[in-house]
Amino acid sequence: MKILRKYLYVMLVLLVTAVFIVACGGDSNEPAAEEPAETEAEEPMEEEPAAEEPMEEVALRWRTRPDNQAEIDVYQSVSDELNAKMEGVTLVYEPGGSESSSYQDVLRTELAAGTAPDVFWIPGTDVADFATRGLIMDMRAMADATEGYSDENFYPGPMYHLTFNPETGNSGETLWGLPRDVSTFALYLNLDLLAESGAPDPRELAANGEWNWDAFLEVAQAIDALGDDIYGYGQNAWWGPYGYWINAAGGGFFNEDRTACALDTPESLAGLEFESRLYNEFDVAVPYGEDSEPPYLAGKVGMFQNGRWATPGARSSANFNWDVVELPDGPAGPSNWLFWGAYVVNANTEHPEEAWQLVQELTTAETQGKIAALGANVPSRVSQEALDAFLTFTPPDNNQAFLNGLARNPATEGPLWAGSWPEYDAVMGPAVTAVLNGDMTIDDYAATICDEANKAFTQE
Repeated sequence: MKILRKYLYVMLVLLVTAVFIVACGGDSNEPAAEEPAETEAEEPMEEEPAAEEPMEEVALRWRTRPDNQAEIDVYQSVSDELNAKMEGVTLVYEPGGSESSSYQDVLRTELAAGTAPDVFWIPGTDVADFATRGLIMDMRAMADATEGYSDENFYPGPMYHLTFNPETGNSGETLWGLPRDVSTFALYLNLDLLAESGAPDPRELAANGEWNWDAFLEVAQAIDALGDDIYGYGQNAWWGPYGYWINAAGGGFFNEDRTACALDTPESLAGLEFESRLYNEFDVAVPYGEDSEPPYLAGKVGMFQNGRWATPGARSSANFNWDVVELPDGPAGPSNWLFWGAYVVNANTEHPEEAWQLVQELTTAETQGKIAALGANVPSRVSQEALDAFLTFTPPDNNQAFLNGLARNPATEGPLWAGSWPEYDAVMGPAVTAVLNGDMTIDDYAATICDEANKAFTQE
């Protein structure tokens, strides 16, 4: 019995001890953590700053329609300078096209295919077509958020169309682009041929108020008589040059509110008829349809009608004495064109903010001054200081001729918001060409031209 009691006592002690151990250790199976040994306090390590993400470089393509290699060089130099200035942006300049509608047609094709540049220049006549087709971006919201921007910094004629809202019929509500430049026509003179012919100097005739169509014809005939390979006059085959003759006679392409054809008015027909005689009766002009600039630069043309954009080519390639004079007064008095074109933004660009920045940079007073100094255009910003500086950008010596064109009754180039300019031009151009080449009489032209051209207007 003693042995049994002693055995039970031992078992009880062991059971109590086991219960105590379980209660203290809980149900964890992990061994107890060892106490760390005491060490000297360590200074916390400084965390290295995270490496900054490299800024993604934005590539922007932009395009103009240069008149010649000299003008290409002008715009490439501008692109190179802006490329160095615009952080995070790489610019690629693309010269394109020539003096024809093919430049705009190529753009339309590329826009449809998604391969067009981010920023490109288009003539003022084409703004409505590109805008109403949804091909270019309305930048009004970005412009309104840009400190220092104002529509009033530019000539009002171009800005009327660039801010026109076709949905409301109001101007000032949109911003389809910014004008790159303005220009007028002048006659580029070969002073050596002029002196050899013995004809009166057109610059002196203009200064005396005697420079009109009769005087022009006299000078052209005198120069043309110098030889079979010499021409008194030359112009290129697009609407600007022949439009001058129509406008100067008191006519025009459209009626006053630009909603219908006016090519068959007596005044419009008189201007076209006089121009036709230069080719078909007096035979003093480079054959119509041929590019007149190469023979002018080769010293074979006495008077070449073109805009300020032809100046770089004359500076670099004319190996004769040359200058410019304003266009002669027509039966209706002084006349010229106020040409302009605009930098616009591809509606589908992936970089609208950067494209808007580029448009601004391309139209700053500084950039326009550089281009004007190189000869390609007249600044589009309203600034007497800019115009005064323009007079110093020689040659030509008679830069005042271009400013006279701006001041003396110019017809402002503009789009057809009430119709399609490309369709109108597609009717007018071939018909005028047929008259100037002697393939159509003025009477036959007059009988049909407006019936066909009016189809380009929106039919209510």
